[in-house]
Amino acid sequence: MLKLTIGPILYYWPREQVQRFYTSVAESDADAVYLGETVCPKRRELKLEDYMAQAHQLREAGKEVVLSTMTLLESPADLRELRRYCDNGEFALEANDIGAVGLLREAGLPFVAGAAINCYNPQTLRQLVQFGMQRWLMPVELSREWLSEILSHPDIEDIRSSFEVEVFGFGHLPLAWSARCFTARSENRPKDQCDLCCIKYPSGRPVYNQEGERLFVLNGIQTQSGDRYNLVTEVPHMAGLVDAVRLSPEPEGTLEWLVRFRAASRGEAQARAEQDVNGYWHKMAGIVQVA
Repeated sequence: MLKLTIGPILYYWPREQVQRFYTSVAESDADAVYLGETVCPKRRELKLEDYMAQAHQLREAGKEVVLSTMTLLESPADLRELRRYCDNGEFALEANDIGAVGLLREAGLPFVAGAAINCYNPQTLRQLVQFGMQRWLMPVELSREWLSEILSHPDIEDIRSSFEVEVFGFGHLPLAWSARCFTARSENRPKDQCDLCCIKYPSGRPVYNQEGERLFVLNGIQTQSGDRYNLVTEVPHMAGLVDAVRLSPEPEGTLEWLVRFRAASRGEAQARAEQDVNGYWHKMAGIVQVA
């Protein structure tokens, strides 16, 4: 059966909001949960010890737990924190930077390769499997056709059973990261004196074009798609190709959409919200809505 996973929270939420969310996730039908800060090391409402406590509670509720690591490593402190995650001794990790892949390979530990790992050909995919990758989150801008082709490539066919394929199926797409903090800049603050202003934008800060259309969402150093990506209507067509679908947490409604994705995995017809998009999955522009 198709697994449904809850990705790491990409936004900066107060500690109490995070804890309430994961209490609800523990009672949900999610199969796996990703925990950890992946965007900005200054976001410290929860520390590794807090995530470990949360991981234990989720595991007791029957969930698979994966600890997610930073996407852009910028300092020795980031590397030290990464090593602490790698040395947790209990839970698998999602590597979002190739530096994490290197550390996990050296330690002989299995890992999930996040979408920020540049993997666009069968040779790279095979190499990641040889390094210890057990699940691969496909880059968000790629299509079903591309996925089918790469999985049927001779370099992959003989190792296909060695790893799971996960697809980002719900949420604002994480498109790019930068050393600059766009949210701080939008408030005329320098990055080093941001006052953690991201916490004022629990679903990011939208950016509009001159026609008044939402073009992007600013989330600290991360740029997201302006429209929400939603593959709930595509779930029935993923059988035999995709093993897991990821839902990215939003301030409201995430677990209600989880229920709808589960229904779709059973073959029950579902509909996207009118403003949601799915273009990339169909090898088209990401802002396109395909019926």
